[in-house]
Amino acid sequence: MTTVAARYAASLMNTFGAPKLVLTRGEGAHVWDENGKEYVDLLAGIAVNSLGHAHPALVSAVTSQLESLGHISNFFTSQPQVELAEALLARVPGGETGKVFFANSGTEANEAAIKLTRRTGRTQIVAVEGAFHGRSMGALALTAKEAYRAPFEPLPGDVTWVPYGDADALAAAVSDQTAAIVMEPIQGEAGVIVPPAGYLAAARGIADEHGALLWLDEVQSGIGRTGRWFAHETAGITADIVTLAKGLGGGFPIGACIGIGRAATLFEPGNHGTTFGGNPVACAAGLAVVDTIESEGLLEHATVLGQKLRDGLAADPRVTGVDGEGFFLGVVLDGIDSAKVAAAALEAGFILNNPTPERIRIVPPLVLTEADAEQLLAAWPAILDAAEEATT
Repeated sequence: MTTVAARYAASLMNTFGAPKLVLTRGEGAHVWDENGKEYVDLLAGIAVNSLGHAHPALVSAVTSQLESLGHISNFFTSQPQVELAEALLARVPGGETGKVFFANSGTEANEAAIKLTRRTGRTQIVAVEGAFHGRSMGALALTAKEAYRAPFEPLPGDVTWVPYGDADALAAAVSDQTAAIVMEPIQGEAGVIVPPAGYLAAARGIADEHGALLWLDEVQSGIGRTGRWFAHETAGITADIVTLAKGLGGGFPIGACIGIGRAATLFEPGNHGTTFGGNPVACAAGLAVVDTIESEGLLEHATVLGQKLRDGLAADPRVTGVDGEGFFLGVVLDGIDSAKVAAAALEAGFILNNPTPERIRIVPPLVLTEADAEQLLAAWPAILDAAEEATT
C-alpha cells in the first residue's frame, strides 16, 4: 500500500519539503502520528492553535455556526462578525477609535494594511531587518529574508530597510514622505527577537514627527501569546494599524487589519475586499478563542507557566539565553545546531521549531499544562545531549 507521505509527494506542490510526520489526531497540547506515537506540541501550528487541538469551545462554536449560517459574502453581515470586531476593538490599545477589516490570513491582513498606507497619499514604507510579514508579493516586499525575496524580484518598491531595534537608524530613514513604519513588536520568524526597551515608543514618536502611520504586525505575537492580548501593550503606546491572524482563529483561518484613529477611515467602498474574510464561521471561531482565553484565565497562565519554561530551559549551560514573553520564547543555543535539537526533540516526542541555526522557537498552545511543561524540562538535557552528539 502506498504511504500517505508518498502520496503527498506525488500530489502536492513541493513548497514545504517532505513533511516530518503524518499526524492523525490531537487533543489539548498533544498530537498523535499515523503510527500512534504521541507528541507534546510546542509549535501549535506555528503559534496558531491557541486553544490546542479539539477544544470543546472551538468545536462547538464552529459546528453550531456552520449548522445555522456559513458563508454569506460581504454584501451582508452577521452577528459573529460584528461581535468579533467589537471584541478586538475593546482589547486593542486605542480601539475606541478603531475599525476592523477581516481577512483570511496574516498575509491578507498585511496586504490590506499596505493598501491602507497608500491611502495617505504617500508610498514609502520603512521596514526592519529580520522581519517577516508574509509571502504574497506585497507582504514579501516588506519581508527581510533574502532567500524568500530573491526568486520573485522585482517586488513592489519604495521600501527602506533599517536594523531592528536601532531607533537612531529609524529616525534617519523616516521623512515627511514616509507613509508608514512597519515592524513586529517581537520578531517571530527571526527567532523571537525582543527590541530594546523604549524602541516601540521611539518608533511612535518618529512616526508622529513626520505624520507617518505606525503599523505593528501582531500576526504571531497577538491574542494572548505573550500573556497579554497584544505584545505592544507593554510599550504603553497606540499604533495606527495592527494586523492579526494566527492565534485569533485557534486553527480556523482568519486575519484582521485594525485601523485606529485616522487609519480607521482611510478605506472607502471599493478600495479593498474579500470573498471569504469575516465569514460567520471564522468569526464564531475567533469569538470562541477570545472568550475562552478570558474565561479560562489563559493570559495569566501563559505568563506564569511561560516563566517556568524560561527558567527551566535556561538552566542548562548549553543555553545562553531565552528571549520573549509568555508562550512566545526563543531559546538561544551555545554551539549546537538548532536543526539537530529539533530533530532530537521530535524523536523524544516533542514538536519544536528551529527558525534560525542558533535558535529554537517555542510557541505552544495557551492551554499547555504544567505537566506538559515539566515533561519537556525533564527531557531537555537529554535532547541537547542527543543534538550535541549528532552535531559532532
